[in-house]
Amino acid sequence: MTFVNALLELDMVSKNKIRVRFAPSPTGNLHIGGARTALFNYLFARRYGGAFVLRIEDTDRERSTEEFTKSIMEGMHWLGMEWDEGPFHQFERLKFYQEQVQKLMDEGKAYRCYCTAEELEAKRKAALKSGKKPKYDGTCRSQRSAILHSFQSARRRDNKIHRHLPRRNAI
Repeated sequence: MTFVNALLELDMVSKNKIRVRFAPSPTGNLHIGGARTALFNYLFARRYGGAFVLRIEDTDRERSTEEFTKSIMEGMHWLGMEWDEGPFHQFERLKFYQEQVQKLMDEGKAYRCYCTAEELEAKRKAALKSGKKPKYDGTCRSQRSAILHSFQSARRRDNKIHRHLPRRNAI
């Protein structure tokens, strides 16, 4: 039995309209892996009467270009794929995302990490050397606000946001 047939038996597909997306990053031309993903989703949507959505992941402002966006869309047209919704550009929703991040932080569900790229790379190498899977160790998770503020005012202005998740694999 195929995965799709199993979903149909469970009536998970027919209850709601199928809605799949292809979300390329316009930092290069459409490549074979992206084309395969787009084609799979496109055919899945067509087979089950769903919608195929094109979402452009253009939040990397340094590397994303309009030229690559056009190239990706032309490649999809050349392959015979037409999207039902979009293209939606993620950068246009940046303000919304920033508001949502701030909401998570205000609710204590996220925190800033002030580790430098060099520190994170050193931790990654140490984990690999000891045979562990590299992952963020939560260094900044439990630090007090005063310490974080001192980091902010010092060299660590470039920071990332992390979600507060349970420390163990229980989610």
